[in-house]
This record gives sequence, structure tokens and C-alpha cells, in this order.
Amino acid sequence: MQDDERDILGVMDSMDTAVSPLLSLQDLRKSYGAIEAARGVSFDIFPNEVVAMVGDNGAGKSTIVKMLSGVVKPDGGQLFWQGKPFHPSGPDAVRDAGIETMFQDLALVNDVDAPGNLFMGQEPMKRWLGFLPILDRKKMRLETERLLDQIKIKLQSVDRPVRLMSGGQRQAIAIARILLSAKAQLMIMDEPTAALGIQEQAKVLNVIRNLHAQGLSILVISHNLEHVFSIANRIVVVQGGRIAASVATDEVSQQDVVQLIMGGRLQ
Repeated sequence: MQDDERDILGVMDSMDTAVSPLLSLQDLRKSYGAIEAARGVSFDIFPNEVVAMVGDNGAGKSTIVKMLSGVVKPDGGQLFWQGKPFHPSGPDAVRDAGIETMFQDLALVNDVDAPGNLFMGQEPMKRWLGFLPILDRKKMRLETERLLDQIKIKLQSVDRPVRLMSGGQRQAIAIARILLSAKAQLMIMDEPTAALGIQEQAKVLNVIRNLHAQGLSILVISHNLEHVFSIANRIVVVQGGRIAASVATDEVSQQDVVQLIMGGRLQ
């Protein structure tokens, strides 16, 4: 990294340098024709850390998330996962490594209940009359309730179609589906509180806090700075396809972050 690029970063991470990053992005680049969506993106995510990624529309946040989730391949640069070079072939390889992504659309099937959505494609089976394979609905229901209890979410019934549930409840089901994978070490959440009411937003923020308390690392993409300051240990600011700054949340104000998003620098 050149000296002028270091200047762009502004305030550097306050993480203990003795702790190795869980995920490290080094000089990631991605172009779509003449448009450079990501231009030398470099930052780290450490174990048991909540990092918030912020930036204006078109800053490059979505491209970064797609590269991290295996949806698109970088044109250049390097990913390191747990200290080793990481070259995922696609989303399945990323999930197998322990990185889970929750996109805004949640990818839930509206007419299916919570257990059906959690276990879709990996439904547990049991034998009826000793030989006929059938769905183990009891196991699915109990595991769904256990996972929702783990993130401290209570549903009146897990057997209702998710289309009848609130936005916050649907978010919780999507998160529980991710937790069903015992491999999950890093969760990427794209605008998890978007289009939710105030009470529902508070529930989702509490879920993120609970996940952090259980040892997960989380990358949250958000436009809501009030939410960012309530959950994040560190804030990564994206501006024009580059990382404009990586700052400890307790060392800056919301106005500082707004200034960075708009292309300014910290005083």
C-alpha cells in the first residue's frame, strides 16, 4: 500500500495486533466494463467483532458483499480466511468455510412455515413403520424453537406460514436458518433493519447483540448510523469503491462518520 493510500484510511484500527484477523481483504478489485466498483479494497474482520460497513449509495458496498459471499469473483486482490489464502469457487464454498450471508430479500418461501424454511433442502427424515421415510416434523419444530430461543426470539407459533409473520420475525427466521449451520463463524448482514418499524428494528439489533455475545463475528451493512453506533465495535467507510476509513466506534461521532462518507477527513 502506498503512503497516499494510507492517508486515505484516516484513523486506523484499534484492534490488538497480536490477534490474527478472521477474514482479511487485501487490494480487492472489481470492474463492470469501465465502472470500477471496487478499487483496492483492504480491511480486516477480527474474531468476535461487529464491523459496520457504511457509505453512500453506489459507494461499492454491494460489490464488496457479493465478493465476500462468493456471488462474484474479484478481478484482482486476495482474500485470507483464518490466515490462509481463500479462493472460493462460489457461495457454497464460502458457506462451507463458515461465512454466511443474509441478503435483504431473506430468500424465505412465504407459504412455508418456520421449520420448513430453516430445514429446506436438508430436512431430517425418520422411518414410519420401520421402513417408510417421512419428514421428522417434531425434530424440525424443536430445533427451530431452540435456535429462536438462542437469539431470544419468541413466536406465537412456528407452524404459521412466514407470510403471516412480521418483518422482524422473518429476519429472525433467516438468522436462525444460518445458525442451523454449526460452521458459521462470520455472518454478513445486508441492511438487516431496512423497511422495519421501530420496535422490529430494536428486536433485530438485540439479535445482533446476542449473536455477538455468543462469539460470532458480524459484518453489518447499514445506512442507519444510530443503529451502527449501538452495535458496532468498528466502522468501515466505503467511498468511491475504496475504503475511506476504518475507525473504532468509540473514537468518533456520527458527524465524523457523515463527514467521511461525504469524502472529508477527520480533523
